[in-house]
Amino acid sequence: MSAMYIERPTYKREKMAPETRPLLERLHWVHVVLLSTTPLIALYGVLTTTLTMKTMLWALLYYAFAGLGITAGYHRMWAHTAYSATYPLQLFLAFAGSAAVQGSIFWWARDHRVHHRYTDTPRDPYDAIQGFWHCHIGWMLVKKDRRRLGYADTSDLKSDPLVRWQHKYYPLLVLMFGVVLPTAVAGLLWGDWRGGFFYATVLRMVMLHHATFCVNSLAHTIGTHTYDDVQTARDSWITALVTMGEGYHNFHHQFPNDYRNAIRFYQYDPTKWFIRAMASLGLAYDLKTFPANEIEKGFIQMRMQELENKRVKLTFGTPVSKLPVFTEQEFLDQVKTHKKQWMVIEGYVYDVKPFINDHPGGKALIMGGIGKDMTEAFNGGVYQHHNSARNLMNTSLRIGVLQRL
Repeated sequence: MSAMYIERPTYKREKMAPETRPLLERLHWVHVVLLSTTPLIALYGVLTTTLTMKTMLWALLYYAFAGLGITAGYHRMWAHTAYSATYPLQLFLAFAGSAAVQGSIFWWARDHRVHHRYTDTPRDPYDAIQGFWHCHIGWMLVKKDRRRLGYADTSDLKSDPLVRWQHKYYPLLVLMFGVVLPTAVAGLLWGDWRGGFFYATVLRMVMLHHATFCVNSLAHTIGTHTYDDVQTARDSWITALVTMGEGYHNFHHQFPNDYRNAIRFYQYDPTKWFIRAMASLGLAYDLKTFPANEIEKGFIQMRMQELENKRVKLTFGTPVSKLPVFTEQEFLDQVKTHKKQWMVIEGYVYDVKPFINDHPGGKALIMGGIGKDMTEAFNGGVYQHHNSARNLMNTSLRIGVLQRL
């Protein structure tokens, strides 16, 4: 059984000197303004603007478009190279990611690779150990000293013409796809400029921001350690619903280059379904999956560890090695001379006195076995006893080992 377990690594969290620069000097004012004002603008819009059915459907559609730009594009394709895409699909996802207003492909993927390499350490940009607030939004409100963060190879991103182009023109692309397009569609097609701005642009942006932020915070806070418990990443269907399928985060941290986050048929992962659909259309290819044997091995190892953690809290009685040894004569002397209510089963001595009144077969049956070897009767001669009976006997009734000459 021990061969099924993996050796549990022991990590010593690196200690880092506290930041000495004053907070005001470290604030990332662009992020502070964007992330504090947009929720207020969205709230004002919701309170003052009627939501029409067309605008609501358009906002939801554009939310899905921008969300896939992050989940299928920024995250699974560019950050983890979990699959490859043709140029048209790459362009579509680059525009969609720009609509999400979460930074350029290069900026987003670089920090995410660092996060995976240095998870739960001070070198992780959104280190979960520093608390929910920090990894949800706090890390973006201050300028990071890159020398204090970890390093991840981004040579492939730097050499990618589309990534370089999107990074260079990112502010213009954000203006076009993050603001102008969602507002103009509602305004030009059905005359709802105000709804297009407040609902399809600002509210949609705010909700997608915090949905994505939940991958850094909620996904490291609630759920289960399905495949490993060394890191904080967890699997949660709640987080999956919030993040377009990114909630099976424990799986993702164990198998980061797998294009899926959810592998069970009942698990919610629309991003996986989108990638599969693109592959069926010939727009995506080289969809990477981790060997199923290793995935299931990790799953079983964690279940065994959980069972072991429960097992060690249970009482199984005195270990056999610590039980006293009785000769046959000593056993009989205790029964006849000292009136002990002992019997032998499978080489062990049991004191059945505490159980006589509770014996399901009745007092007479158990009393008839006092001073005798009842192995055959116990194992089917009279009744085939179950595992529960053996566990009870070994925990509370077994008192010794019979030494046969």
